Amino acid sequence: TAKTKVSPIPYSSSSGSLRGSSPYLDVITEGLADPELLIDPEVARVACQEVLQKAQQLQGDGEPGNSSRGQGVINGGCIADPPEVRSILNLEICTEQEEDEEDRGVLFRREPNGAAKQSWLLRLFESKLFDVSMAISYLYNSKEPGVQAYIGNRLFSFRHEEVDFYLPQLLNMYVHMDAEVGGAIRPYVLHRCRQGVAFSLLCAWLLGALSSDMHISAQRHSRGARLRRLILSDGLGPAELRDSSGKACSSPSRRMHQRSKSDATLSSLEKTGNGKVEGSLEEPARLTPQRDFFKSLMGIGKRLATLPTKEQKTQRLVSELSLLNHKLPARVWLPTAAFDHHVLRVPPNQAVVLNSKDKAPYLIYVEVLECENLETSCVPERIPETRIRCTRSEESLSDCVAAGEQRTGSFSTVPNYDNDDEAWSVDDIGELQVELPEIHTNSCDNISQFSVDSITSQESKEPIFIAAGDIRRRLSEQLAHTPTSFRRDPEDPSAVALKEPWQEKVRRIREGSPYGHLPNWRLLSVIVKCGDDLRQELLAYQVLSQLKSIWEQERVPLWIKPYKILVISSDSGMIEPVVNAVSLHQVKKQSQLSLLDYFLQEHGSYTTEAFLSAQRNFVQSCAGYCLICYLLQVKDRHNGNILLDAEGHIIHIDFGFILSSSPRNLGFETSAFKLTSEFVDVMGGLDGDMFNYYKMLMLQGLVAARKHMEKVVQIVEIMQQGSQLPCFHGSSTIRNLKERFHMNLTEEQLQVLVEQMVDGSMRSLTTKLYDGFQYLTNGIM
Repeated sequence: TAKTKVSPIPYSSSSGSLRGSSPYLDVITEGLADPELLIDPEVARVACQEVLQKAQQLQGDGEPGNSSRGQGVINGGCIADPPEVRSILNLEICTEQEEDEEDRGVLFRREPNGAAKQSWLLRLFESKLFDVSMAISYLYNSKEPGVQAYIGNRLFSFRHEEVDFYLPQLLNMYVHMDAEVGGAIRPYVLHRCRQGVAFSLLCAWLLGALSSDMHISAQRHSRGARLRRLILSDGLGPAELRDSSGKACSSPSRRMHQRSKSDATLSSLEKTGNGKVEGSLEEPARLTPQRDFFKSLMGIGKRLATLPTKEQKTQRLVSELSLLNHKLPARVWLPTAAFDHHVLRVPPNQAVVLNSKDKAPYLIYVEVLECENLETSCVPERIPETRIRCTRSEESLSDCVAAGEQRTGSFSTVPNYDNDDEAWSVDDIGELQVELPEIHTNSCDNISQFSVDSITSQESKEPIFIAAGDIRRRLSEQLAHTPTSFRRDPEDPSAVALKEPWQEKVRRIREGSPYGHLPNWRLLSVIVKCGDDLRQELLAYQVLSQLKSIWEQERVPLWIKPYKILVISSDSGMIEPVVNAVSLHQVKKQSQLSLLDYFLQEHGSYTTEAFLSAQRNFVQSCAGYCLICYLLQVKDRHNGNILLDAEGHIIHIDFGFILSSSPRNLGFETSAFKLTSEFVDVMGGLDGDMFNYYKMLMLQGLVAARKHMEKVVQIVEIMQQGSQLPCFHGSSTIRNLKERFHMNLTEEQLQVLVEQMVDGSMRSLTTKLYDGFQYLTNGIM
């Protein structure tokens, strides 16, 4: 038999543990004389038992031995440990980093199983691999109070943007899970609320929406409702606001907002959703302007919904926004923007009412001034539009800003109603409508709009005041006019506005704005929706953002466009519009062409670089959204909910029916995703290279997505807690979602699955029937 030598694994006297995954076991090495002979398993077992007994005796005597790190010493010789033997004994060789951690007492191999498990968990929490996604997962799944408390503290170490992405999940756990989880989350939320008013309002809005799923009797005293009341009180506000130079800045309420008698009478009252007034702390002035600004926008949407025709809605929208501008600029902002700013003005005639059968969502363009800090930066003085033309001609805009008139009102003059239906009185609206002719003639922006509406200059009372920029714009529009521009449609006023290139719109609005000369002037847009619960839209946005990040990480060239969602309550919110994009319905209605012919008209012939680039963009975006529609089971996929942008990408919008919900709960759309013959034609046909590229992207995207399935599933699973949303109806929502990742299939089987889904979607009869149903009932082509 071969000689057998034993090399003891070094023992650390400082930590009291042995190296290796199995304590006290020594490594058996083959005799150097016969290196090729395999070790006898029985000999190894007996030798291990003998060495184990010796090691235990050594420990019992308190003599750890004199083994040195990194080598075994037997009879004065250094013997290496062959990998074959290490494999047999299933031992791990610690790295230098692990040895250092062992010296620090991080590893406790001699502890009981529970303590050892916690030590390994702590190593994971302190490693570079531990990110905010894993933190949210452990916070949701762990039942150990110590782990929950640790994760709550670790939230402070992540960047604000990383935690903000999971804010809906954190607050949903706070509202609907046990007190231990809520106690771990609460310190971080309060800390961030003290730091900024934007985060405070975002939390307050989400808490109100998430608590709405609870029984009405439990809402008032729920954990979420109490935290919301605390946020909306003065308890979390900073003691004093200071600007970037360190000087004390005047209070926003003192500088910008005058309190009215109605505010004074309601200053210590908070109106609840059932109409009763309850005593509470006074709402801080730093929150009041923004809340009242949003109440005003939501109130406009509710009043528009009562009007019968698009024309009446548009006229009322212009009137309402003209009145809104009397309260601007102010310390208010759009949370969907990625930078700090103050709202300067909302051009009334640029706003449009969007297509909706029962409600009245509307799109507004908002002029803002970028600033360093929305809480401390000074808000610019108001420039009355009636004075801007004289100052334009004399190039004395700075003097006009310095001598700006005092504001005629502010958002704090609106009573602090949680469910405010009337931001202004009816008398105010009536007075505004009487003044409309004067407003039209004195507004640069409105004169600019007259040219779009093809109204002659003779109809304006003051044609001599047309700005030079307007003349340049009109000439450039005439020279650059192309047959692909959309015509005005009274039934669809948004088509022209959405088709106009964004940069052209920015230039045109800036030239007609009294604030356009300011260097930090920016233009934003937002869709205001009333009567819709946008929490499902927010959930879809999170899933799309996560999948987009996964595909970028795995280098799969799929293209999707997640757009930001702001939930204000359980029936209102805001949506970030997709610029430079129109719906397929608008494309087909305006052009009267097939999708392929429209591509050729917009981008040139088949062999041009522009067409080939647009075709590639179409394929990459179509593959991405097909996977999205399959994984999330997105329904209601008519052509009004699919956009086409100027570069050839398609973008799916309106995720009101996902997972377990469908229009009228009929489950009519049975295909995995929408893939029509027109889509295939744009790709070059069934035998084209781009169609094969499309199927290859589908396969690569599904393979990449299932590698990170847990990141996607946990976003949905946490939001299901306590939720009454339609997308969570039934008990199998999460299980079905996991099954659609097909973790049990090989890549070859996945390829067959993708082929089957593509073929089934192309041949789907229900897709054609649903498009026909939408055309007959809603006129959607």
